[in-house]
Amino acid sequence: MEVTELLEAMDGHFDTPPGELGASARDDFAKFLNALESGVIRAAHRTNGKGDARWEVNPSVKRGILLGFRLGKTVEFDAPGGLQFSDKDTYPSQRLPVVERNIRIVPGGNSVRRGSYIGRNVTMMPPAFVNVGAYVDDDTMIDSHALVGSCAQIGSGVHLSAAAQIGGVLEPVGQSPVIVEDDVMVGANVGLFEGIQVGRKAVIGAGCVITASTPVYDLVREEVYRSSADRPLRIPEAAVVIPGSRPARGEFADEHGLQMAALLIIKYRDESTDASTAIEEYLR
Repeated sequence: MEVTELLEAMDGHFDTPPGELGASARDDFAKFLNALESGVIRAAHRTNGKGDARWEVNPSVKRGILLGFRLGKTVEFDAPGGLQFSDKDTYPSQRLPVVERNIRIVPGGNSVRRGSYIGRNVTMMPPAFVNVGAYVDDDTMIDSHALVGSCAQIGSGVHLSAAAQIGGVLEPVGQSPVIVEDDVMVGANVGLFEGIQVGRKAVIGAGCVITASTPVYDLVREEVYRSSADRPLRIPEAAVVIPGSRPARGEFADEHGLQMAALLIIKYRDESTDASTAIEEYLR
């Protein structure tokens, strides 16, 4: 079945009342999962080159994922050591082609759900979790306690540091997922949520939490970046972002010296920044 035909089938099954879904829906859904896991289809894809990045969301992929929850039945999965696991039978853990793609899934509690794509030379440190619909490109490191949420798009050569949280976006189906482009360094305890985009080679410093409503203050270019109704918040390419603060408004805030969290772009990536973020190469 061709990709276009498969996605049209997902749309058709999604619009069918649950009680009327037949065996063909599960057959098509199985093909859909295989296409996601092989990287043939993605929840979002780039529509231009490396310069002014533009991404197009594929709502049919999200409909297919949601269809899987509707088709599935909760079952108990076999687990060693008396541990108990249960989930929809449509979304068990994935058996990855680890040797073929040279993927390292270090022992200690990692889980990759079916319907996600893991590229070549990816390393996962335990415990970490990759959810359905996520796309993790080649040479990326997913460190301990990191989450790659549903439909998140992670580029090649990315480092997701310990406890990084890349939020998932399934609904609304037309909303952009979180996108982290190539060669980005995501620091420890960073949270990226609500469909924000991080341009290639950016560095997100430890502790930054970025949502669609977060303003980002560029101290170098003297600009403020925000999301809009027709465009998600985007961190510029090679930007180095750290947590900061700004004064809260109002007499009460003035009286008590209150501050609000803010994110600051303090520089753009250079040779010294590259050297400080290259340590992961020694771990491969």
